[in-house]
Amino acid sequence: MEYVGIILAILAVIVVFKTVKIVPQKQAMIIERLGKFHTTADAGLNIIIPFLDSVRAVLDLREQITPIEPQPVISRDNVTMAVDAVIYYLIADPVKATYEVQNLRWGLEQLTLSALRNVIGGMDLDHTLSSRDTINTELRATLDSSTQQWGVKIIRVELKNINPPQEIKLTMEKQMTAERQRRAVVTTAEGEKASAILKAEGQKSAAVTSAEGAKQAAILAAEGQAEARLKVAQAEASAIQAVAQAIGGYGSPTQYLIAQRYLESLTQIASNTNKTVFLPYEASGVMSALGGIKELLSQTSADKT
Repeated sequence: MEYVGIILAILAVIVVFKTVKIVPQKQAMIIERLGKFHTTADAGLNIIIPFLDSVRAVLDLREQITPIEPQPVISRDNVTMAVDAVIYYLIADPVKATYEVQNLRWGLEQLTLSALRNVIGGMDLDHTLSSRDTINTELRATLDSSTQQWGVKIIRVELKNINPPQEIKLTMEKQMTAERQRRAVVTTAEGEKASAILKAEGQKSAAVTSAEGAKQAAILAAEGQAEARLKVAQAEASAIQAVAQAIGGYGSPTQYLIAQRYLESLTQIASNTNKTVFLPYEASGVMSALGGIKELLSQTSADKT
């Protein structure tokens, strides 16, 4: 009896173990009954019938990552390069992922390799190296449409490395060096051009400023000379007016001024080393005017006494 009780206890434990299934969060359990799909056990406590139901697979519903090892791919211009990538996907339908494909991970790798060859095979090497985002987008769209029947959703595909042959790398490095040198020469030329333009504009501005200054100086000098002449003329006019008032009715002020200027001229002529003085024909008229002026002055002096 004791052995029977022990056996029954062991059978009870086995039954309980077979009946109660606890599924962790973000996982799904595929349950088969007598070899056929029965149900999908979600996260939590699940009860199944022992010996009739069995667990076919437990699938992880979180986002999963599958790396693709470097593979040789030929571009459109016949350059063989090594390309590796990473696939990010999640299982949207656990039933299809279990029954529609024999090995999900291996199938994804093979689809990715085929898509890589198709996409990169339609591009040149330069386009391939500069269009990672375009390649990633095309790969994701291709894989997503192909894996829908497997119940898999492709989140994204990222290219890790694109390695062309060593001789191509050397050629590209030389090309990049030549391009940098060309840019340096262009930048230097543009700098020299800008410097020359600024220098010419500075010289132009200085010349304009200098010309304007000279113009203003000339204008001020001319105005000063004109003002000086005006003041001299005003002074001479005042002197003539004073002479006219002094002479009054005794004679002509004009004859007085002419005689005065004539005498000044004779004084300058007589001061030269040549002592010979030639008088013009009209000098007699002037001398007679001087005599009249002398007489006028003497009369004026007599009147004052």
